[in-house]
Amino acid sequence: MNLMADTKKLEEVQEVLDKLRPFLQRDGGDCELVDVTDEGVVQLRLHGACGSCPSSTITLKAGIERALIEEVEGITEVQQVF
Repeated sequence: MNLMADTKKLEEVQEVLDKLRPFLQRDGGDCELVDVTDEGVVQLRLHGACGSCPSSTITLKAGIERALIEEVEGITEVQQVF
């Protein structure tokens, strides 16, 4: 993937995260985009209440991952990084 494609994909992922962010913030949490790999894996860092919430895996997979896979071409998975 070239730099322009990388930048475009990062922007697309960030746009989706920005749409989801108010829901995370409403519960006292947030997320930070760390990276998008060449394999389409989005790496996120969860902050605030999301970082220690027992439901964070469900939020990550059923919420954030599902939205990113549906809205951004080439995304295959979301992983939490610490």
